[in-house]
Amino acid sequence: MQPLQRTGLVLLLLASGSAVAASASLKDIRVWASPDSTRVVLDLSAPSTYTLFTLANPERVVIDFDRIDANPKTFRVPDGSGVVKSVRLGERGRAGLRVVLDVSEKVETKSFLSPPNDTYGDRLVIDLGHNLAATPAEAQPPVPVKVAGGEGQRDLVIAIDAGHGGEDPGAIGKAGTREKNVSLAIAKKLADQINGEPGMKAVLTRTGDYFVKFRDRIGRARTNEADLFVSIHADAYMDRSVRGSSVYVLSTRRASNEAARWLADRENAADLIGGVSLHDKSDVLQSVLLDLSQNATISASRDAATRVLTELDQVGRLKKSEVQHASLIVLTSPDVPSMLVETAFISNPEEERKLRDPDHQDRLAGAIHAGVRRYFYDNPPPGTRVAVLAARERGQALRHVVSPGETLGDVAGKYAVSIDELRQKNHLETETIASGTILEIPVAGT
Repeated sequence: MQPLQRTGLVLLLLASGSAVAASASLKDIRVWASPDSTRVVLDLSAPSTYTLFTLANPERVVIDFDRIDANPKTFRVPDGSGVVKSVRLGERGRAGLRVVLDVSEKVETKSFLSPPNDTYGDRLVIDLGHNLAATPAEAQPPVPVKVAGGEGQRDLVIAIDAGHGGEDPGAIGKAGTREKNVSLAIAKKLADQINGEPGMKAVLTRTGDYFVKFRDRIGRARTNEADLFVSIHADAYMDRSVRGSSVYVLSTRRASNEAARWLADRENAADLIGGVSLHDKSDVLQSVLLDLSQNATISASRDAATRVLTELDQVGRLKKSEVQHASLIVLTSPDVPSMLVETAFISNPEEERKLRDPDHQDRLAGAIHAGVRRYFYDNPPPGTRVAVLAARERGQALRHVVSPGETLGDVAGKYAVSIDELRQKNHLETETIASGTILEIPVAGT
């Protein structure tokens, strides 16, 4: 009896040892390229230990696995994309595998193992940063536009963010429609319409099928000095009968958490409140200043979102008739008014069909554009071409209320007109002006 028990125990230990030693399998390799980085994803059947390093002359990124199943001779490697010129596989010892990424230039590497989600299993994700000395393609500072009587008025900049992208497909409809493709199509159509609007300019956070980190999306809006950030998505729910559009702005609770995060990063926080440095302010004053800036941003976000929601109501059904508040990272810039538009439910078969229709995509983009235009024509920022156009559209003179300490030169610079023109328009004998004085700004056509 005892020998049989020992034999069973030995067999159990062998079986356990075999399970632990079993290697993972390499199932697929995918490459996604963006203007300033390339992401390589290795799909695995299970988590696996790896070593990553770079080699020069020529430039290569090498990933070594000690135990993994894949036949280098028969495995189908992807074509090169972005900084990756080609992908090669080779055996490494008896059970190991080496993956070599031939790259076109020196890169910075970041890698991490990602657990399974609704779309993919275990993955090894490798981000390759390139164009290290170049300015990102998305960074396009606003260009002043010449107008009569001044040096130039700047265009409003609208940052348009197509949700998801690359290996992140977003929600997937019953017919296989991917949210990332729909959001990019609508974002591009919206960008075209914005660029066709005098006094406005669009900047896309992504222009192709690649993933951009949430905070990088915010960063690209801020780099471009955006006046508004609009993120485009398509909603999903387990109940396929749910339908309709929604518009979201940042929740107050998330705003409070983000304020603490920004304040912890003094370098980034310095320009979050209209260029006022926080370095020489007390902790209490820093918090107060940032709260004021953030509250104003959320209020502006809500006003703009309300106008967009009103326009979307003309295109299709609304899920909610009021702007919603949510704790979303992509809405957390303290100094750029931001909204997230859920254009429809991709999980609803009828709305999925509409989302695939280019004409319906045009209508959705048109509704967002109309809402954005109405907001800025009702609230034109001083010194912008839209401020001039809005005054002209109303058949009114452009007016400015002098703030305490503001000089005539300050006002002239804000509206890109000369001091002499301001004096003549307002019949001023001197350049001295009192706080609260209402000045008419000379513009052509008013």
